[in-house]
Parts: sequence; C-alpha cells; structure tokens
Amino acid sequence: MQLLSYIKDSFEELKNNVSWTERSELQRLVVIVLVFSILFSLAIWGADTVLSRAIQFYFNLIG
Repeated sequence: MQLLSYIKDSFEELKNNVSWTERSELQRLVVIVLVFSILFSLAIWGADTVLSRAIQFYFNLIG
C-alpha cells in the first residue's frame, strides 16, 4: 500500500507543484538543441576527417 500511496503522491506533486514550460517555448528550445546538435556533429565529423587524412598522409610518407 505504501507504493500505491507514493505513486499517487508523485502524480499529485507533478500536477500541482511542478511548473511546466509552455508548448511554444518548448518547441523553440527543441529547435535550438537540434540546430546545435547538428552543428556539433558536423564539427566533429570535420575534425575527424581532417585528422584522418593527416594521419593517412603521414603514414604514406613514412611507408
């Protein structure tokens, strides 16, 4: 019974005491996170490509 009481109290807390972000604000923040994630992924891909080619060039020189 304590578990059911805990779950009920948790939902009550979520409903009455938690402040939720407005839908428009949430959508704006999701877009910002998505854009930065894509930019960061492209930066990592670019750095990986440059370093890979540099290492390949180095090993072709000494090989």
